[in-house]
Amino acid sequence: MPTVRIGLTGGIGSGKSTVAATWVALGGTLVDTDAIAHALTGPGGAAMPALRHAFGDHIEQAPEAGLDRVRMRAIVFAEPDARRRLEALLHPMIGAEAQRQAAAASGAVVFDVPLLAETRHWRQRCDRIAVVDCSEATQVQRVMARSGWPEQQVRQVIAQQAPRGLRRSIADAVIHNDGLSLDEVREQATALWRRWLAVRS
Repeated sequence: MPTVRIGLTGGIGSGKSTVAATWVALGGTLVDTDAIAHALTGPGGAAMPALRHAFGDHIEQAPEAGLDRVRMRAIVFAEPDARRRLEALLHPMIGAEAQRQAAAASGAVVFDVPLLAETRHWRQRCDRIAVVDCSEATQVQRVMARSGWPEQQVRQVIAQQAPRGLRRSIADAVIHNDGLSLDEVREQATALWRRWLAVRS
């Protein structure tokens, strides 16, 4: 059977990680673009020389210590062009590593891509797209609880992400995650997984 490629996305605090973990438990291979980005920008990461050249040595926490994400986030929020330059450097490297990981998988692949709605080439790589969705109020509450960020910082991050309507417009299925327990989210994810894989078999 050909490898099934499922795109998974959702805003910060939506519960996307719970869905991804459920699908991995059901046999999927997770290709997590955030994890890839962290590896590329971690200590000795392959992206660090280009990032230092583009933004200056001060974006590194210490020599060979990896990207100072707090400082980089502040730069992106303060400079309109900074996000475009950052993504132009990182995205090709992330895409290449994601494709390498997917090619090594033998079964269903789950591409966990926060920017799936904004990037057409990612959507073209997927057979199906699932969006995990919840209200902005729920996002704010969850992120503040887990990260300790102030509300303004959470809302700034949400504002940088694709609007909920755009994400839902690209979805083959939406997992609604407002007012649900973890078990209820897992049940939705499991039912969707089984339906999609049955369609492909």
